[in-house]
Amino acid sequence: MRQFKALFLVMITSLLMVGYGESAHSAVVNGDDMVMGNPKAKITVVEYASASCPHCAVFAINVFPAFKAKYIDTGQVKYVFREVLTEPVQLAAAGFILARCTGKQNYFKTLDGVFHAQQEVYETKSLRDPLLKVAKSAGLTEDQFMACLTDKTALDNLNARVERIAKAGDFDSTPTFFINGQKLIGEHSLADLDAAIAAAKKPAKAKK
Repeated sequence: MRQFKALFLVMITSLLMVGYGESAHSAVVNGDDMVMGNPKAKITVVEYASASCPHCAVFAINVFPAFKAKYIDTGQVKYVFREVLTEPVQLAAAGFILARCTGKQNYFKTLDGVFHAQQEVYETKSLRDPLLKVAKSAGLTEDQFMACLTDKTALDNLNARVERIAKAGDFDSTPTFFINGQKLIGEHSLADLDAAIAAAKKPAKAKK
């Protein structure tokens, strides 16, 4: 346990909370964004979230499955997930790096496992055991799990993504959503998203 903490902390100490930028939000999909749904959908939903954010976990567990079934799986929405680091940064970084380790096709499934494990991490004050369970459920061995979380390249890549997202994102808390540019801050119900998506579908009024 101590060895794991030492290894991980050596890798993670350079990852500090990055200040959020104030430039205009961009829905342009980057190559390392994680995306679900129809790429040609008229509605784009961008979520900025952290793997260590309890409010993000509530949304992921209680709302996202219904949202996905209603809008993403039916081709109505392109969903873009962007990684943000909030305290405790160790959990946020470990969760995202682990999800990336399992491959793009398994990213969202693994991240869902991290969100489900979040409460156990906080209750036990242990990163290793809850996240190891998630890793094993995704098909990783314990050795692969350790190699994943101590991969300096993966950490550097995460840091670069977070910095870029912070500079481009018009947000200061997680979760924050943009529905075709319309900003929603904090936890939201499916009904809230329904209303925002319905508004985004309406044609813009012509200027007089």
